[in-house]
Amino acid sequence: MMRLVAMLPSMDYDICVLTGDYRAQTFGSYEPALAGIAQLCSALKRPIYGVLGNHDTIRMVPGLEDMGIQMLLNENLAIERGNQRIYLAGIDDAHFYRVDNIEKAATEIPPGYFSILLSHTPEVYQQASYADFSLLLSGHTHGGQICLPGGIPITLDSVLPRHMGSGTWKYRNMIGYTSVGAGSSIVSARFNCPPEITVHRLRVPRNSG
Repeated sequence: MMRLVAMLPSMDYDICVLTGDYRAQTFGSYEPALAGIAQLCSALKRPIYGVLGNHDTIRMVPGLEDMGIQMLLNENLAIERGNQRIYLAGIDDAHFYRVDNIEKAATEIPPGYFSILLSHTPEVYQQASYADFSLLLSGHTHGGQICLPGGIPITLDSVLPRHMGSGTWKYRNMIGYTSVGAGSSIVSARFNCPPEITVHRLRVPRNSG
């Protein structure tokens, strides 16, 4: 994680999104995790948006927002540049706490606008697609963390097709990206599954006519 803090200042991006699991355990004190995230945030450019993961408690939200992360808990906001607008939505944890509400998160997003849904887990891919989100950004799986040669995960701890466990995928008209994340879970090791920071570039398609 210290390497991550060192790398971030050199990166070029417009907004930063965090998809949860700010602490290692699902119980106990969360203050050390907040201290670590505060150090991470000192290296991040604003604006920063985030959602909670299955290791996080709602009690962490005030601390996360005090350090400049706008948490999206079953809600959305518009991001504008000039005369262009996209929508960014986030849902609460759908894996462990099951307090997600995609319908509420999508409320009042006008039809036809490009919309991004942040979800800690990609397991909501079907609901997100039918709610007409354009892009789903998620994590949770760690890409398997311990993988066979070729990056084939032994387990994903998720109910979803294996090809959605990491990287880019598509379901119906929605594009998805599952980040393998920058940390680790259970054991402090990765095998055939290096950590990552992902930079997504959104481009307006050229009119074919």
